[in-house]
Amino acid sequence: MNWKAELIKYKNENRIAVYFEKNREWNTRMKKQPDARWSNTLKAWHLPDTKENRQKFIIVQNKTLNEIQLQKIELFKKWLRSKRYSENTVKAYVDSIKSFLTFFNNKTIGEITNEDVIHFNNEYILKNKLSASYQNQIVNAIKLFFNTQQNIIIEIEKIHRPKKPNKLPNVLSKEEVKLILNAHNNIKHKTMLSLIYSCGLRRSELLNLKPFDVDSKRGLLIIKQAKGRKDRITPISEKTITMLREYYKMYKPKVWLFEGQNAGDQYSEKSLQNVLKQALEKVKIKKPVTLHWLRHSYATHLLEAGTDIRFIQELLGHKSSKTTEIYTHVSTKSLQNIKSPFDDL
Repeated sequence: MNWKAELIKYKNENRIAVYFEKNREWNTRMKKQPDARWSNTLKAWHLPDTKENRQKFIIVQNKTLNEIQLQKIELFKKWLRSKRYSENTVKAYVDSIKSFLTFFNNKTIGEITNEDVIHFNNEYILKNKLSASYQNQIVNAIKLFFNTQQNIIIEIEKIHRPKKPNKLPNVLSKEEVKLILNAHNNIKHKTMLSLIYSCGLRRSELLNLKPFDVDSKRGLLIIKQAKGRKDRITPISEKTITMLREYYKMYKPKVWLFEGQNAGDQYSEKSLQNVLKQALEKVKIKKPVTLHWLRHSYATHLLEAGTDIRFIQELLGHKSSKTTEIYTHVSTKSLQNIKSPFDDL
């Protein structure tokens, strides 16, 4: 993760500005920092100029990787690409290993031990309140990186992963979904949200669609190179196809199915999130709904309608059935038939 921090004067107050490229994990991290504020003018987060914050950002920033470490990281990047990892994964793993090696910039790669990994987890991951999923990403990067190195003392197989929190997916009722999908009069906005729900799409999957990915004659949507570099197909309803035809006639997209203000430019993630935000405001839904809630709701509503969980797994593009089985814990179909003993009192 490329970032920089500097001392600034903000409204006559000494602050530390932290600049970094768009990154959800770092945004979450900054929000958790005491008295952290976002500045639209600076396009940066800024925090109080304290000894602790200087240690976290200014001093850490001044640690640099040496030429040998940078060469090793560059070779690691080439190795990941040769293994056909997606560019997003390559970037995530390279940023992760940079953070890890920078933390131990006083050691050579061959001197790093398993105890160092534990120290890093405690003094960097936990201290900065970073998520278990980010820690798991770091572990993936460390394991892969050290597998490509020679003359090391770290025991890769003994590097442990964080215990995953057992969280249930957030699900909306059909009534809530209907309100959200009907909130917009703009056919483009309505179609984007409807397609996410009606086909159980991830945000990136919607934005990467091209016009010829819609096979209206067979009633199918072709999703190419989704998560895990997998293609899949999912049925698309006649109702959705009718909506897409109306949208297509009006907007006539050139390259992407959904484009920004300039023809040929891909619609942005931020704009799509704003489309949902505006819909929630219009129908006065106060829940912190995200686009992924629509995908979760699609899967749960299919399950409640009696669709076999193996089909749902295929429709969602899940590698493991265990990932899909989590929806059985939020389906209300069976739970609603259970009578509470309280009713008999």
